[in-house]
Amino acid sequence: MPNPKDGKLELLSDKNSALVLVDYQPTMYAGVASGDKTIIRNAAYCAAKAASILNIPVVLSTINPAGNGNFLAEVTNLFPGQEVYARTVPSFDAFEDEKTLNAFKKTGRKKLVVSGLWTSMCFAYTALHGIREGYEVYGLMDAGGDSTPDAHRYGIERMLQAGVVPITVESLVSEWMHDWANPKAGELVKEVYSRYGYMIGLGRQ
Repeated sequence: MPNPKDGKLELLSDKNSALVLVDYQPTMYAGVASGDKTIIRNAAYCAAKAASILNIPVVLSTINPAGNGNFLAEVTNLFPGQEVYARTVPSFDAFEDEKTLNAFKKTGRKKLVVSGLWTSMCFAYTALHGIREGYEVYGLMDAGGDSTPDAHRYGIERMLQAGVVPITVESLVSEWMHDWANPKAGELVKEVYSRYGYMIGLGRQ
């Protein structure tokens, strides 16, 4: 029987979780061949947009922006004035950068929702680091992408074996919203579900 005190049985909410997005940069996208790049991009954007609507903390990290380009403007524009942490160490693991890790720690949240490019490297290594730090880690799998389908698949499998909880953007946003009585439900339908989802029959615009 599951332990009722297991934190992973507690739904994600706007009070207990924060979102970390890693390396959504042009060069990273150029190498993605594991799935539909539009779906991957939309999943990352919609998670960030939902977080902005619900006032959920978001941490953004890049590697070598001079060579790989800046973080997606459509995401950074959601958080005007917020620093994007360009890692000062040449690491695939975003949390090996002290400023990036400390930015998440300062949120005070116990649940880490993370995704990034590529799945088997920057995404996976950051997720594993989060587990080592003692956080409950949720991998936003449909926002991840890699150089090949196998790289994406086995990156996910590695995370699952380590205890990362898999989640997709519609499920994530629905957990954050919790129910249709949420006062932000209408805005989420207009700005998030209608762009990405099929769950409520709206389709992408």
